[in-house]
Formats: sequence, structure tokens, C-alpha cells
Amino acid sequence: MKTIINCAMSADGKIALPSGQQTRISNDEDIERVQLLRSSSDAILVGIGTVLADDPKLTVKERYASSGDRPVRIVLDSGCRIPEGAEALKGDARTIVVTSEACEKNVPGAEMLRLGNDLVDLHRLIDVLDDMGIGTLLVEGGATVIWSFLREGLADELSVFVGSLIIGGRGSPTMADGDGFVSLSDARRLRLIGLERLGDGALLRYEVIK
Repeated sequence: MKTIINCAMSADGKIALPSGQQTRISNDEDIERVQLLRSSSDAILVGIGTVLADDPKLTVKERYASSGDRPVRIVLDSGCRIPEGAEALKGDARTIVVTSEACEKNVPGAEMLRLGNDLVDLHRLIDVLDDMGIGTLLVEGGATVIWSFLREGLADELSVFVGSLIIGGRGSPTMADGDGFVSLSDARRLRLIGLERLGDGALLRYEVIK
């Protein structure tokens, strides 16, 4: 299975305002790219933080979808906090809520996967998705989820759109939050495999070195 992380950040590396509020960073060209990337993926994964902040549908817009394009929607939610009215639970696309074994709640409109004691075990999740026949997994955030996939060496590619704006703020979320690596020798290394101008922004594509 191939795992692709995709995100958009400002020129100073921020993905949201200092308050944590999401803001549009992608331009029209990048939004079209993301829709095409979604349509070519078997599953789209986000964390519960993204669901609570943005309430995304995690679907492919009709004009970009080929016949039958409905990627599986996956929400990482160790504490079973997803609202029953979340957009990711609506529509025809299949939704899987991945939670911990400590959570006994069932979410209407979703299949439940219980992996890990208190937090979701990402390695077990990858194995389960591979067994399900998921060939391409698209990870769209948020920052803690992206950090976790990179830390655990579970990402194969990273695509980052850099928008032409500055957000600033010491506490503004970055692409990969979390504890960070202790030393530079531990840092996750990347290999640049693509550089493309998209309108007034730039798309950087990396292979993640494991």
C-alpha cells in the first residue's frame, strides 16, 4: 500500500491561524489538484481534530470524479468524539472510524475499527487497510496525524503546496506538530521528486526516506 501525505501551508510553514482556525491557503489550481488526487486514491484519512475544526465531507467533487469514485473515508478518533451529524458520516461513501479498544461506542453511519489500547495503533491500521485492498491511502491531516505518520515511518510520499502568504504566530500550527525529533540525526529525511508552480504558489513533492 502507498501512503501519501498531502497538505497546504503558508510561506512561513503555518497551516492555520494562531487561534487554530483554519484558513484557505490553497489557490484554485491546488484545489483542483487535490480533487484529482482524491479521485485517484482508495481512501482519505484525517484525524478527529480536523473533523471537529473543519467538518469536511472527504469526498470527490462530482466534476472531478470518474464513475464510481468514492474513496473510503477514515477518521482517527481514539476517544470517539466524532459528532453524529458530521459531514464525513453523510452520503454514499463508506466511512470507517478508527478508535481505541477502550472505546465501546458505535457511531451511526460508520464502521468501527478498534486498534490499540488508548491510542490508535497506526501500524496495525496500515496492515488492516492493506488487507482490505486499499492501494493508495491519502492522509490529509491534521498536524498531529501527519507528524505521527512521519514519526512512525508510515508515509511514502509528501506533497506540500506552499501558498503566497505569511501567517506568523509562535503558536500557529505547522504541518507536523507533536513532540518533534530529539536530534537532527533522528529527523525524517526526504528526497525531492517534483517541483511545480501552481498559480502564485508552488507544489513540492517528496519521497519519504525510511
